Amino acid sequence: MTAATLELEQYDVRSRSLTRVGIHRFVRRPGAVAALAVLLAIFLVGLLAPELGRGWDIIDLQNIKSPPSTAHIFGTDSIGRDVFKRTIYGVRTTEEIALGGAALATLLGVVFGALAGWYGGWLDATAMRLADLVTAYPAVIFTLAAFVYLSPVYPHTLIFIFAAFMWAMVARVVRTEFVRLREQEFIEAARALGAGDLRILFRHLLPNAAGQILVAATSAIGLIVLVDATVEFFGYGVPAEVAPSLGNLVSDTVKFQFGLGSSYDIAIQNYGWWDWFFPGLVLVAILVCVNLVGDALDESLNPRRS
Repeated sequence: MTAATLELEQYDVRSRSLTRVGIHRFVRRPGAVAALAVLLAIFLVGLLAPELGRGWDIIDLQNIKSPPSTAHIFGTDSIGRDVFKRTIYGVRTTEEIALGGAALATLLGVVFGALAGWYGGWLDATAMRLADLVTAYPAVIFTLAAFVYLSPVYPHTLIFIFAAFMWAMVARVVRTEFVRLREQEFIEAARALGAGDLRILFRHLLPNAAGQILVAATSAIGLIVLVDATVEFFGYGVPAEVAPSLGNLVSDTVKFQFGLGSSYDIAIQNYGWWDWFFPGLVLVAILVCVNLVGDALDESLNPRRS
């Protein structure tokens, strides 16, 4: 066994050990584990929306503006629809947009960042200037402009819109990690053994950058949820009639409840506090849990912070 082979194998063992240590550190954080459990429970409810939220669009004229009760635990809205079932479907829509957008953004970011960080030169300069161009505009402004040109908007449309600006954040993280890793001795050992670019990228660089990629993807989920709720408050995004989401459920009721879209008298007559409180509570819970999990992952998997 050559010295280069021995060094490469020792680094791979050490890399796997660091991953196990990072997981162990994360598990030892009860707050982060609890946040992850709550987040997974909320997303599981969203996945089961066709069963748990069946009848979300049924109008019950006998139970208009009913407060929370045993029959309707979240109450009913101004036309008798069950707020609990609509909130479940809102979780499903928000989950689809956030996870789909973050997954696509992560894929694009990994591709652009890996190529830029590994090859450098004009490819690096082009990819990073493109990322600079995307990040030069605030996320909310970028999204609102896209909504204006792509209206009407559906959940699958939002996935591509959010991925179009979120990939730059992931690409910067991946590019930074690859630039750091490509100068390490184990990469030189892999090259000395005749490993090609693809083998080095997939066998050595990507596994060692996986922790930072996971942190960036988690951050992307939280940012997409927040931006989606923000733009829907301004009346854009997926209409509640097409597919209820947590953002448009809060938006449609809060604007009227506090007289932002109509007179206050009409707002009081048409909406109750439960119309916006429960969807908003779930939305806040998702954002808080995503941030807690993301911070814990960063501290656990980032050796420079650990």
